[in-house]
Amino acid sequence: MISITDHRPRFARLARRALLAGIALTGATAAVAQVTPPPVVPTLPTTQPMVQPIPAAAPLPTLTAAQESELARLLARDAVAQGLKDREPSLAGLTGPALVRAALDHAHAVRAGRLDNADFQKDWAMRPQAFDPLPSFRDAVAKDRLAAWIASLPPPYAGYDTLVTGLARYRKIQANGGWPTVGAGSEMRLGGKGPQVAALRKRLAIEDADLSPTGDTFDQAMLDAVRRAQRRYGLNPAGQVGAQTVASLNVPVGERIKQIKANMERWRWLPTELEKNRIQVNIAAAVLTVFDGDQPVTSMKAVTGRPGDETPMLTSTIHSIVLNPPWNVPSSIADKELWPKERANPGYLKRNGFRVIETEGGGRRLQQASENSALGRFKFDFDNPFAVYLHDTPAQAGFAKFDRLASHGCVRLEKPEDLARLLLRTTPEWPDTQIDATLASGKTVRAKVADPVKVYLLYWTAFATPNGTMSFREDPYKWDGVLANKIAARAEASQMAAR
Repeated sequence: MISITDHRPRFARLARRALLAGIALTGATAAVAQVTPPPVVPTLPTTQPMVQPIPAAAPLPTLTAAQESELARLLARDAVAQGLKDREPSLAGLTGPALVRAALDHAHAVRAGRLDNADFQKDWAMRPQAFDPLPSFRDAVAKDRLAAWIASLPPPYAGYDTLVTGLARYRKIQANGGWPTVGAGSEMRLGGKGPQVAALRKRLAIEDADLSPTGDTFDQAMLDAVRRAQRRYGLNPAGQVGAQTVASLNVPVGERIKQIKANMERWRWLPTELEKNRIQVNIAAAVLTVFDGDQPVTSMKAVTGRPGDETPMLTSTIHSIVLNPPWNVPSSIADKELWPKERANPGYLKRNGFRVIETEGGGRRLQQASENSALGRFKFDFDNPFAVYLHDTPAQAGFAKFDRLASHGCVRLEKPEDLARLLLRTTPEWPDTQIDATLASGKTVRAKVADPVKVYLLYWTAFATPNGTMSFREDPYKWDGVLANKIAARAEASQMAAR
């Protein structure tokens, strides 16, 4: 990426005028069916400056009076639609360079987000692409195509568009009073009847157009609606209205709106083009999907990092697959979990296939032999600074759970063999027969992938199906709230710098 000198001090006075006029568009806040997760974003060097200032030598275009009026109207409306503001800001007093600067600031916020490099956590290992909105804005002014320019700014993905639609829908629900709280009870079952059932039906119907909101009987239609809601929230779709279901239904609509906004912001960290063939993992939903263009090829359950051992957001490239991999135990896991077990129960390590390897300086590390390996029979390697990878696991019971955040940060796969054969299908020296023979031998062998495949790990807590149905997950790492706080802090810092 090209390094661009920061000329922000030269525009302090103009920025101050824009901010005082109320157009600092920084108002976003943040709060088991397999739903295909959205596409994801490459990791870029953390040294790249986030803010893309306009070179001082580049003249700002001059707007006609009609263009100024149109632009002010478009900016105000789009600030709400893109989740930057909750109500349209008044831009009537802005003209000339101040209005142009407002438009450029808006464009950068919509395309590349509102964070600076310093705002990104270490485990948010990605950055938006550099974006200078001035050239396209100048062209739009010259051709009198301001509306088309505004429409071109958002991330060019259907997944983002569905969140824009979802945001508008949930704001409308909020404007209409939100939804009532519901409770559990003995009548919350098929055939049940009463006021609590009526309240639940009304609540479900607000998000589910297929259910009539009237009635106090828990009939088959209502049971089906409960199951649909449970799928939307990533719960067991058994139709039983238990504590988890009630808790999910009782999350205020305002919090759902914050979730949508946080995920829209993360979409802005994506590049404008993604590789045709790629793998993505939705960390929060614990699902892996293989894509061919925008079409999912296959999807499988995953187990991702539990809170405290978070799976990082990143992108990399799978370059090889290790068959029958041993497990080189990270020292953090060995010190916290395995050495204490050996001290409490001598012989534990040997019985479970671990061997102690002496290291330089008198240290020790643990390796678990391939036949007992916690990595199973497949390990998918990709370069990253966190030493995480995709892998098989002998602990298949974890995939039957609906809460699958349980790993130390790596990603366990439900169907790793399917993925391995898919990735090696274009590698001539690794036909299925060779894979079978190697697995049967028990020998550890690294298979280099002829066509390396991009892998993306992203954190999506709100996403929509192609038909527009919103799905939500809990915010297990509390990253939605952290992101909202960082956006607010960045906005405040920008305002103070402009004074």
